[in-house]
Amino acid sequence: MSNTIKTLAVAGSLAAALSAHFTTAASADEAKEKCFGVALAGQNDCAAGAGTTCAGTSKVDYQGNSWKLVPAGTCATMELPDGRMGSLEALDRDLPQG
Repeated sequence: MSNTIKTLAVAGSLAAALSAHFTTAASADEAKEKCFGVALAGQNDCAAGAGTTCAGTSKVDYQGNSWKLVPAGTCATMELPDGRMGSLEALDRDLPQG
């Protein structure tokens, strides 16, 4: 087998492996949705709203303006303590004082 054929075979294998990796990552992202009001204090994903800056900065449990990525289709059916529910939009409940 010539060096050219070997090089093309290795390049093709590498391209296939990279393609499979990025396709899997994209599929995983598509299977998630932002769910507001379900994260415990300090366990939110990014963009928590007023008084917070990003991931891990929510101040209270179930803070309404903070979100966490959850499996797609599960947010609105999540049951939390005291009758709270998750929401696909920011909530005006359980906001930090101050």
